[in-house]
Amino acid sequence: EGKKPFKCVICDYSFSLKGDMNIHFASVHEGKKPFQCNICNYSCSAKMSLKRHVTSVHEGKKPFKCDICEYSCSLKCTLKRHAATVHEGKKPFKCAICDHGFSQKGDLNKHITAVHKGEKLFRCVICDNSFSQKGDMNIHFASVHEGKKPFQCNRCGASYTKNTKIKKPQSLDSWREVDICSVSS
Repeated sequence: EGKKPFKCVICDYSFSLKGDMNIHFASVHEGKKPFQCNICNYSCSAKMSLKRHVTSVHEGKKPFKCDICEYSCSLKCTLKRHAATVHEGKKPFKCAICDHGFSQKGDLNKHITAVHKGEKLFRCVICDNSFSQKGDMNIHFASVHEGKKPFQCNRCGASYTKNTKIKKPQSLDSWREVDICSVSS
């Protein structure tokens, strides 16, 4: 991995370019996302990210396909990460506190911040609730303040604010996805 001398003062993400750090800070910590999709509510901090979103999400173009499973994506680096973590089980970033492994340094940093430090860096602009993960704040905002329920059960048609699949243990070291809908198939 190349040198990344520019470090975010809030979350310790590192960047090789100062401009990338500034974009990260503005979008993640200040909520600035000037590029908006005119098809859905997606917004981002970089024009290239918007273009990639439209191509992969709305046009369904995901040119990078996994040789082992059905997974496909829009970025080569994402495919490499998928293969390393899903098929090779690589999680090189270990938490020094609980030894939990992560495939990406950023995920380790998020884990430490949320689990071990208890910090909630993402605040809802309407009700002032705080969240340790940006995705949780986005789900909160969409469901509580916009009344959205984007996940629909294929069996009964019920809508949910969160994905209708949950993980339940088959054994202590084996997990499987289980549909929470009570309607039998």
